[in-house]
Amino acid sequence: MAMTVHVDVVSAEEQVFSGLAEIVSLPGEAGDLGILPGHTPLLTRIKPGAVRIKLPHQEAEEVIFVAGGLLEVQPNLVTVLADTAIRGTDLDEAKALEHKRRAEEALAAKSEQIDYAKAQAELSEAVGQLATIERLKKRGH
Repeated sequence: MAMTVHVDVVSAEEQVFSGLAEIVSLPGEAGDLGILPGHTPLLTRIKPGAVRIKLPHQEAEEVIFVAGGLLEVQPNLVTVLADTAIRGTDLDEAKALEHKRRAEEALAAKSEQIDYAKAQAELSEAVGQLATIERLKKRGH
């Protein structure tokens, strides 16, 4: 039997995933992280991108897009507290492309009325969604 760790992925709106995993991979603030059962306790911020959860006895991974948030790791529990969390299968490529276009236009406008931090965060989220969609396409999802 494979060693597992319990994983919870939650956003402000809902619990997106709760179950056992062999490994969890996600974009940490200082680089990509891979969390195995028994990992040293850890608390860190995460960047927009894909949380990949390897389920026991299954070939396919569960993929969830997160738009930043916090990761807490305990020896038997991994908790992802995401600002936004969307199952990979629910991502909308056209919508993400439109968000990316609008954010890039806002940043290029150089208007005093623009909130650059917000526009940059929106651009980062859209790019993260598109990268997650591209990864899912390559894997045939």
